[in-house]
Amino acid sequence: MSRFIRNSGFYLILFLVVVGIVQFVTNGGEQAEAPSYNELRQEVKADNIEEMTVQFDGYAYLVTGKYRDITDTEKKSENFSTYIPATDAVIQELTAASDSNDVKLNVVPMEGQSIWLTLLSSFIPLIIMFALFFFLFNQAQGGGGKVMNFGKSKARLYNEEKKRITFEDVAGADEEKQELVEVVDFLKDPRKFNTVGARIPKGVLLVGPPGTGKTLLARAVAGEAGVPFFSISGSDFVEMFVGVGASRVRDLFENAKKNAPCIIFIDEIDAVGRQRGAGLGGGHDEREQTLNQLLVEMDGFGANEGIIIVAATNRPDILDPALLRPGRFDRQITVDRPDVRGREAVLKVHARNKPLTNDVKLDIIAKRTTGFTGADLENLLNEAALLAARRNRKDISMREVDEAIDRVIVGTEKRSRVISDREKRIVAYHEAGHTIVGYFLEHADTVHKVTIIPRGRAGGYVIMMPKEDRMLVTKQELLDRVTGLLGGRVAEELFIGEIGTGAYSDFQQATGIIRSMIVEYGMSDKLGPMQFGTSQGQVFLGRDIGHEQNYSDQIAYEIDQEMHRFITECYEKCRELLTKHSKEVHLIANTLLEKETLELEQIKSLIETGSVDHGDGGDGEGSSENGDPIIDNIGDVKVRIQGKEEGGQPTSTEEIPNNPLDSNDNGSADIKDSDRKDPPGGSDDGNSRLT
Repeated sequence: MSRFIRNSGFYLILFLVVVGIVQFVTNGGEQAEAPSYNELRQEVKADNIEEMTVQFDGYAYLVTGKYRDITDTEKKSENFSTYIPATDAVIQELTAASDSNDVKLNVVPMEGQSIWLTLLSSFIPLIIMFALFFFLFNQAQGGGGKVMNFGKSKARLYNEEKKRITFEDVAGADEEKQELVEVVDFLKDPRKFNTVGARIPKGVLLVGPPGTGKTLLARAVAGEAGVPFFSISGSDFVEMFVGVGASRVRDLFENAKKNAPCIIFIDEIDAVGRQRGAGLGGGHDEREQTLNQLLVEMDGFGANEGIIIVAATNRPDILDPALLRPGRFDRQITVDRPDVRGREAVLKVHARNKPLTNDVKLDIIAKRTTGFTGADLENLLNEAALLAARRNRKDISMREVDEAIDRVIVGTEKRSRVISDREKRIVAYHEAGHTIVGYFLEHADTVHKVTIIPRGRAGGYVIMMPKEDRMLVTKQELLDRVTGLLGGRVAEELFIGEIGTGAYSDFQQATGIIRSMIVEYGMSDKLGPMQFGTSQGQVFLGRDIGHEQNYSDQIAYEIDQEMHRFITECYEKCRELLTKHSKEVHLIANTLLEKETLELEQIKSLIETGSVDHGDGGDGEGSSENGDPIIDNIGDVKVRIQGKEEGGQPTSTEEIPNNPLDSNDNGSADIKDSDRKDPPGGSDDGNSRLT
């Protein structure tokens, strides 16, 4: 209630209620008659009025009185009240009529009214209307917006009294930190740079996928710089009124000049810095006005000495080229996903305030979380802490961490989901097919964990890792990867006797890889080393409006024929491999039906010895101690999900990756270390993404 009282709207409501009560009280009782002036004269002449009073009421005379007897009349009240013209002739006429008809008349003398009272009564309605308009306008703005402050910058000055973040709090980005440390050192002591004639970069653009720590780096710069630090979001510039964005840019730089040397941080600069003239919205709009003003302020005719711009974006491809040229953003720093050592350092930072048991090995967690960003790792440890609290534990064990990894990648475990034995058997053989192909095929990805326990929307999933760290991918490696994708469908056909919809995503990803091999990487012997088609942009994102086919229909037909040939060859190769190792397929599938989850060491033991002699694997949580030494060189993690699908339509709704080589399996989801257009091969350089 106290919060509501503090709201100024409460007082407006209270005022209206009081006015209503007063109006009700003053107008209560019987409703007085209101005769016209002619009716009033007739009533006086007819001697129907006992008494009446006449007094001046601003612009007319107010006449109130009382009838003699209303029992035999149609009048509803014995009292009356009416207005008559404010002239002396009217008063004389009423006085004469009253004297001749024995009506008691009381005329109140007219008093001179103060001019101030007259003016006040005239302007009070206008004042009330203006105050009400101002109140509603101010409430509509919200967030502290004022009527005259539209053009003022919303940049916030860094407050050192709050929790201070330094470069020690940023892990897994040593090179990126060094680039920014150089900027901070120049602001603190520019002498060593001036000695060699060095000029500090005017702008630094932090580029990288979401969650990699771009904003965290900027906050660390604010904590280390020791100079004023202004922070603002790109969307804060643009408002509903024309010209507001450009005005806010000017105001921001005026404040920065007064506090120079200083740093300005613009988060998500792509909101205001998108390429001009792109999309369907026309040319000169409000956003472009704001961008033009930003370009002028950063490196226009006037000089901005001592002002350094730091900006962050995860869409550098859509930024205007004029914004990226030297003199505005001299330095672009790529903040990518951390590698295995970087992930371990990030885990150490986020584990500072979390009690971990002795069996929790951060280096092992780092190896099992290839492709995770800093935000993903922080969320992973938080999920593990929540699981420990749910189990009333006072510390976090590896069991919670293992389960948290599965929760982050796939979703919540669904042991209560009812799955028929037939569906469970199909899922088991499907995953067994992937496992055997990955184990025996030279260049296929190795299965690190396989389970048929439902999680999220998945009926089962496979975590796959490459056999070695690599930067480039050969043609044979891509073909083997496609063969591995087809392992689930081939296993269903060979060992179940019928095929289902579980391989929907497998085919989608395999087709994407084959198409990229032919039209992008020139790996078709028939079509030769040529690239067909152009990159497909998106409307409003600063590049192409759509896809342009720059080849003939005959070439398109030959591309389809080559794709069919590649897929058919991989399918037959997979069929031969699974037929040859059918014993191992049955063994893996039957063990999955019994234990539900198998780790890498258990899979190896099954294939080599025919039994599981390493761990239980039936709890669906995995084991941190079962990791294979080869995972130290992992650069690519793929999670293949076998979804429960009906009616020939896939139930998975996960996003289809932009690059078809970035995806990988049967049912719906994939984690893959390839966020670039080059052939994926995945070095453990952090270029992975969660899809």
